[in-house]
This record gives sequence, C-alpha cells and structure tokens, in this order.
Amino acid sequence: MSIETPEPSSLLEIRGLAKAFPNVRALRGVDLDVRAGQILALIGENGAGKSTLLRILSGDYRPDAGVLSLDGAPLTLAGPRDSRLTGIRVIYQEPEIVPGVDVAENIWIGELPRRGPFVDRRRLEARVRHDLAEYGFQAVLPMKAMGHELSPAQRQLVEILRALKSNVRVLALDEPTSSLTDEEVGRLFALIRRLRDRGVAIIYVSHRIREILQLADRVAVLRDGALVAVRPARDLTEREIVRLMVGRELQEMLRRHPAAEDRVVLSVEHVSSNWHRDISFEIRAGEVVGFAGLVGAGRTELAKVIFGELPFDTGDVSIGGHRMTLRRPGDAIRAGMGLAPEDRKREGLILVRSVVENASLAILRRLSRFRFVRRQLERRVVGEFVRRLNIRTPSLDQEVGKLSGGNQQKVVLARWLAAKPKLLILDEPTRGIDVGAKAEIYRLIDELANEGIAIMLISSELPEILGLSDRIIVMQSGRITGELPGAGATEEQVLGLAMADNLSTLVRAASVQEEAQR
Repeated sequence: MSIETPEPSSLLEIRGLAKAFPNVRALRGVDLDVRAGQILALIGENGAGKSTLLRILSGDYRPDAGVLSLDGAPLTLAGPRDSRLTGIRVIYQEPEIVPGVDVAENIWIGELPRRGPFVDRRRLEARVRHDLAEYGFQAVLPMKAMGHELSPAQRQLVEILRALKSNVRVLALDEPTSSLTDEEVGRLFALIRRLRDRGVAIIYVSHRIREILQLADRVAVLRDGALVAVRPARDLTEREIVRLMVGRELQEMLRRHPAAEDRVVLSVEHVSSNWHRDISFEIRAGEVVGFAGLVGAGRTELAKVIFGELPFDTGDVSIGGHRMTLRRPGDAIRAGMGLAPEDRKREGLILVRSVVENASLAILRRLSRFRFVRRQLERRVVGEFVRRLNIRTPSLDQEVGKLSGGNQQKVVLARWLAAKPKLLILDEPTRGIDVGAKAEIYRLIDELANEGIAIMLISSELPEILGLSDRIIVMQSGRITGELPGAGATEEQVLGLAMADNLSTLVRAASVQEEAQR
C-alpha cells in the first residue's frame, strides 16, 4: 500500500488581492497559497498581473483590497523594508547591482561589518568566502570582481546571495534565466532546488513553459489579472498551459503561407570577416529564411555585417541586384534594410524616450520639412502602426521602457515597417516575450512575407525556425554547414548540421581510441 506524501503547509497566504491603476485592473481578487519547501511557478501573458503581484509582495505597491498572512498571522507591508524584515525577497529580471564596488560589498551592501568608521574587510571577505563555498560559486563568482564587470548570471547570483544572508523565507524570482546560458541555467536550477529542500518557499516567474515544467512543483496561471488555475506541474502539458494562459488554442500560431517570389532581394557572396568564413546565400522577396546554430555560430555577427554594423574583409553584399558598400548602418537603411537586434533594450530602443519617438527614428528625414519634424504627421504615421501591430500602450507618449517586452519588440518592428524595407533582419524576435505576444509576432512575420518583404530570421528556438522558415540555413563556428527546406525538416537534422564539426571530432577521436586499443 502506497503512502501519500502530505502537502507542505501554507507559509504565505494571499486572499482577495486586488489592485487597479488608471484604466487598468491589474489584479482581480487573487487567492493563492505559497507553501514552504515548494516551487510555485507563476505564469501568464504580459499584462496578466504577475509583476503587480510581485510588487505587492516586495512592498513597492499597496493593494486596493485583500489580505496577506505569513504563518497564519496578518501581514501588512508598508514598504520594501517591511518585506525584507519578514523574510520575503523579490529578485527582479534586472538585478540592482552597484557598479563601483566589488561582489563582497554588493552582497552585504547596507549591512557591511565595520571596525570603527571603516569597513572590516577581513570579516566581510570571510563571510562571503563561506557563502560562496557553501553554494559552490567560488569559481563562477569572483569575490573581488567589480559590479560593472559581472555577467547577467553573476548579477543574479549576487542578488540571491543577498537574500540568503537575511534568512529568506519566501524567495520570488522574476524571469531569472532570460539572459543566461544553458550551463548557467542548470547551475541556477540546482541552487533553487537546494533552497526548496531547505524549506524556502519559491515563487518562480517565467514565460518559458518547458523550464517551468522541468522545475516547478505547482503552476499558478494568471489571465487578465485573475487567477484561472493552480495545478500540480506533473498534471500539465505545454499545450494545456498555453490554453490556460491565453484562453484559446494556438495550434495555428506557427503556420506559414509560403509567398516566395523569384526576385532576389539579398545576395551574400563569399563574405569573410573576423567572425565568418566564405558565407554565401540568397533571400528572395516574400521568403523567410531561418538561420539556426548553437551559441557562437556567428549568426548575430552575420546580421550585423550585412547591416553595416560590423566590417567584413572580402566578399560582396547586394540588395536588389545592386552591390552595396556598407560602411555604417545608415548605408543599409538607405538601401532598404531593417534590423531588429537580439538585445532590443540596449541596441534597438531608447528606453527613456516615447513610443512615437522610437518608432519614427528611421523615417525622420521623410517626416521633416526644412529640417523640422512635422509632429502631427509623425503621430499619424506611428499611430497607424501602433494600431496595426496592436501595441498596447496608454498613449504614443508613453516611455518605451515602461512597456512589456512583447510591446517593446513591436515598437522596434513598427520603426522598420514605417521605413518600408525590402529586407527585414529579425534576430531572436520573440526572446523574453510571452506566448500570446509570440503568436502575434509569428502572424506579423507571415503577413510581411506575403507583402513581399524578404526576411532573415535568426532564432535559437528550433520549433520557431521549423515552423516559420521556407528554407533553413545552419551555421557553426562562423560558416554555413548546410541548408534544409523548411517543409519536412526536423530538429534532429538541424542539430546534426549545427554540431557537424563536433560530431566529426568525436568520430575521429573514437576511431583513434579504437585503433590504439587494437
């Protein structure tokens, strides 16, 4: 006879939580239990209420209605300090790191051990050395590295170690893997599981469904500010989670309607650079060509070479049959190219400027008269694309940095669509956005191809490459290792080409070893 393992007790209870902002009801009567020694995944589209819930738990927002309780006792959070003192810590997607001090001081900032008026470095370093050893981070988080030198993964670890030193009881992580490599993700997951096993209650917010199914014990789904389901992770599938998130099936989200023409828009012939060796390919009008490969394959660098952002040594790049001299991105834009970069926040947007200012950047000359921008015309043109792309913004004057990731990506696309490009380069166009926004981006890619725009699609998500591409070009170590038709291609075929050199090396090594044994 099997014995059922009892469910952990509720550590943090949320009852009837509601919060509204002007024109937006962010949370609607949310009831949720957060249990000690469990990982609760919180998932939903952008705008579903996840961030608002975390802001309430961190003490940044006061709820309009509802109550919180910890260990059964009512909990009132007047501010972030109250939240920290009760053992609740929220780690946001972009950790708060002081650039001018080292890792040790960043971890203990605000609580630095002192000897008189001075920081006691000996005690500080002893404490940090102990924590790094306990969690196995000595090799990946140098104690004396400065804040501005840290990678995204190291910044996350600093924030987590800050939380752990204060006897954290509830740890909430907001999209913690958005900038991490697979190896770094594995290390973070190991730490999260270790904290769970020590009895910490984990709230894990992510748009990556596979990741959630791999890590979580329970999954809570928010939609339009309301809690629509809380289920054991083992009882859910990717398809079921998507349906709960968006309220509809998304079986057709990756379907393409081929529209390729014979007219060649982009021709790259024998291009070599610091990052590439003898690259040649073509993209026709109305064609989506997907570029697949592992990290370091050179796909992003190739996009920047074609766009005039990086130099190349030999070879030719032609647009519409005309050989281009690409000294700077302005040359590419005038030739009819657009680039939505991989890192939209750093390279694609001016976060402190408005939607209208960001979306009109590529067409300011067209909008100007006597060197003055005609603002009414600018707003009219941008407004049309805001409506077409369904960009959710309170107004055209909203700062782009305050929009969700999906809407930020749409602003980047609006900029290039306004410029009427012949070629659109999309580098990781759905990175960091939720499944509903992904569906809208997929539909838009299909529409643009059907309008005759040539599209160079770079993505690390194989289902995305397989579902959207008319042809797939696979790269490894700066060269093209193969090409596949989009229809009928499999993940195994793409990975085989992406790892061609590695597989050959392994085969040769195995042969040498076998020969030696003989």
